[in-house]
This record gives sequence, structure tokens and C-alpha cells, in this order.
Amino acid sequence: MQRRKFLKNATVWMTMPIFSACFRQTEFEVQPIMDTVTVTPLNKPHKEWRALLTPEAYQVLFKEDTEASGSSALNDETRDGVYLCAACYLPLFESKFKYSSGTGWPSFTQPIAGHIATKRDYKLIMPRTEYHCARCGGHQGHVFSDGPPPLGQRWCNNGLALKFVPQGESTPELRG
Repeated sequence: MQRRKFLKNATVWMTMPIFSACFRQTEFEVQPIMDTVTVTPLNKPHKEWRALLTPEAYQVLFKEDTEASGSSALNDETRDGVYLCAACYLPLFESKFKYSSGTGWPSFTQPIAGHIATKRDYKLIMPRTEYHCARCGGHQGHVFSDGPPPLGQRWCNNGLALKFVPQGESTPELRG
């Protein structure tokens, strides 16, 4: 039994470079869309964010959880306005870049330049590009290469991580 387990593990370890080379070829790199805007990052303890947010929003924003598909009222939001980070209220997306992706999460073709930070995510084995609010670090979602032209990007966002402000209404002051 030990020998069989050893051989099985050895096979997995020997094939990992092959699989990882395949994944590297399919990685999606986010290209800069516009000139970068400087956003000063906050250094706020998570316990303070927890006090400002619902438990569900905190899990999504600061524990990198994902809400259930189709659960956000923002999926059906079609008014003009701006989408803010639900934690610090930094504007992240303009409504003119929102579209119906059919995925069950609010989706956008591009963010507001300089307001998003990206990193690689390997939680599902294949690498993905995860993005966060550049100010508070709150997890927003993932960006994929299956969006509409001209950029071909789908910025798939958790609705709990966003706050929508309709055009004409005043945007709340940044928190932090």
C-alpha cells in the first residue's frame, strides 16, 4: 500500500511542471486601460472594517469570499451612476461600462483607472486575475478575457462589495 501511494504521489509531482506550463500559456494579463491615478492605500485594521460592514460584506471584502450567483440586486441595476467600494466608498466603476454577462454577478468592461489593484489567484488551481479596491484592499472579484469588444475584458464583481450611487445623488465621502 505504501509503494502504491508513493508511486501515485511521484506521478503527480512529475506531471506538475507539464500542467503548470499549460496554465502559463493561458494566463490572462490585465492591460492598463488608461493613465494610472494614484490612490493612497489605507492601513485600517480589519476589526474596524468589520464594525462598518454586514457580516456577509465583510466576508467577501476582507476574507475573499464569493457571494452566490444571482444573489445581488445590482445584477438588474440599469440606472446611470457610479459603483463604489462598499467598504471605503472609492468609486470603482461607471455605469456606462456595466453590462449583462449572464453570469449572475455584476459585470463591467473596465474599471476606473488607478482605483483597482490586481494579483494572481490560484485557489481554483488555474491562475486567475483577482482584483481589489486600491484604497482599502477590499476583494471585489476576478477579471476574465471573455468580455465584449473592444477590450474583451469581464470585470466580474461581487454585489456585496459594491455600493451603487445613482447619477444626480451625492456620493458619500470616502471612509477610512
